[in-house]
Amino acid sequence: QVQLVESGGGSVQPGGSLSLSCAASGRTFTDYAMGWFRQTPGKEREFVAAISQRSTNRRYADSVKGRFTISRDNAKNIVSLQMNSLKPDDTAVYYCAAGGAWLGDHMKSLVNYAYWGQGTQVTVSS
Repeated sequence: QVQLVESGGGSVQPGGSLSLSCAASGRTFTDYAMGWFRQTPGKEREFVAAISQRSTNRRYADSVKGRFTISRDNAKNIVSLQMNSLKPDDTAVYYCAAGGAWLGDHMKSLVNYAYWGQGTQVTVSS
């Protein structure tokens, strides 16, 4: 099992940048593929990005490709999401999630994640 704590959320103007971090507990961090999801009121939680255990594979939602970058530092048990060129549609609560084995495109589905952080608010507005 793993505990996840997100940080780095806040308010930013369109076109700005923000970096989110997810700190994981335990010594089994490298067993988990990791992902970022986001959710706004009235909408289902949607996939943002995922990264495999050794950073060999990554996936991004079409809406964030070229703007967001997911990375991980297994020595520090941290997963990050660098968000550039932010748009108002990026406004959401962002959640860090821990899955199991890397399943390629199936990591876009939230059912493949067993553990979730508490979420951090990102607001993009002028």
